[in-house]
Amino acid sequence: MPVIATAPVVAVSHLDLERYAGTWHEIARLPMYFQRKCATGVTATYTPRADGTIGVHNQCVTAEGKTIASDGVARRPEPFSQGKLEVRFAPAWLSWLPMVWAEYWVIALDENYRWAMVGQPSRKYLWILSRTPAMDRATFESLKAKAVSMGYDLTPLVVSGKVD
Repeated sequence: MPVIATAPVVAVSHLDLERYAGTWHEIARLPMYFQRKCATGVTATYTPRADGTIGVHNQCVTAEGKTIASDGVARRPEPFSQGKLEVRFAPAWLSWLPMVWAEYWVIALDENYRWAMVGQPSRKYLWILSRTPAMDRATFESLKAKAVSMGYDLTPLVVSGKVD
């Protein structure tokens, strides 16, 4: 059954990168190739850099118990938009290629930066993130409903964190 968007995918109107910095725990995601081996303990750590970019360190634990990680960089796109970032995990020498930068839009954000939902206009990728490894069920269900209202198909949603 196709999902029909009732609201556009819109980034939040304000994103304070200093407050957004730190470690986020993945609660759920739409499946994606680069996370195919991730089973549990999925985290993303964002570190502001002096040049205005943000260091990105993603890690997870595989089904075999091995920790795997990848490092990248995020930047504000041009033209500047508050809740939108672009992220790259390709080598720095490829950064001039537009195709190595992926859209990273914060589409829902707790006013106290306790949880966030990240997506992008094509609706192919979605992450529900929390500052802790667990999220209360009411918040989780509310974020899922918001994603569905924006046209996301959550049928393949992978719940990787704890939902109480």
